[in-house]
Amino acid sequence: MQKRFSGVVVPMVTPLKEDLTVDIDAVSMLVKLFEKNNIHPLVLGTTGESTSISELESLRLLQAAVEAKGKSQHVYAGLVGNQVEDVIQRGNRYIELGADCVVATLPSYYSLSPKQMALFYKTLADKISGPVMMYNIKATTQMSIPLDVIDELSEHPNIWGLKDSERDEKRLETCINTFKNNENFSFFCGWGAQGVNSLKLGADGIVPSTGNYVPEMYNKIYQAAIEKDWDSCFKWQKVTDRVALEYQKDKTLGESLAHLKLLMSKKDLCAKTMMPPLTEVE
Repeated sequence: MQKRFSGVVVPMVTPLKEDLTVDIDAVSMLVKLFEKNNIHPLVLGTTGESTSISELESLRLLQAAVEAKGKSQHVYAGLVGNQVEDVIQRGNRYIELGADCVVATLPSYYSLSPKQMALFYKTLADKISGPVMMYNIKATTQMSIPLDVIDELSEHPNIWGLKDSERDEKRLETCINTFKNNENFSFFCGWGAQGVNSLKLGADGIVPSTGNYVPEMYNKIYQAAIEKDWDSCFKWQKVTDRVALEYQKDKTLGESLAHLKLLMSKKDLCAKTMMPPLTEVE
């Protein structure tokens, strides 16, 4: 079953110029490179330094991505913030500019109860005029959306899926088994090392940051998965795992993003400039 939202979605880095404005030409180039490899961009996600990008630059970035996208591509837009009304307003602005779906992370300053988490997503889904997805990333929010809350929210007509980056194999398998036959709710695995395994279990898609650097490898993974050629899939999984180690091993999340941009700069895909408070690799 091919769902509305599926496939390889790469959390795109935000290309920056030295003056810290978005490099529109680089955005266009990356989106077109992704299209060539059957990949959808997620802009303003964790890999895109979303919490540090101003509203003005966020809108410029999204508009550039939408203008560059191909007919078969979806543009996903990340929503991060602690002021709920602001998050709603930006979500609607992104939809107006042409985003196909917004992907919202929990507000992260206060620890939220399951009831508060559910209310947050219901409020977004009721007030944003386009598809909403949930983003569970315990590494940054220090919270995990409970499975019963996800199950409840999956019934909302404007909540279309979940991107889950939590490192929990049992949770991963449970989510996939729960939602793989729900045609209106997609599950995306954001745990790079479990990408192929999640597809074999029935995940609708994967969200690998390493796809910024080697998009062609993830194209091969997904095409092999469609053909159920799992031997080829796991071969490429091992290769991409080694690539990921080049910029992730023994580094904080922020440091790994800077090293990812450094690798990409060597391919002339973007500059290595980072948005403060993160710093580029010298």
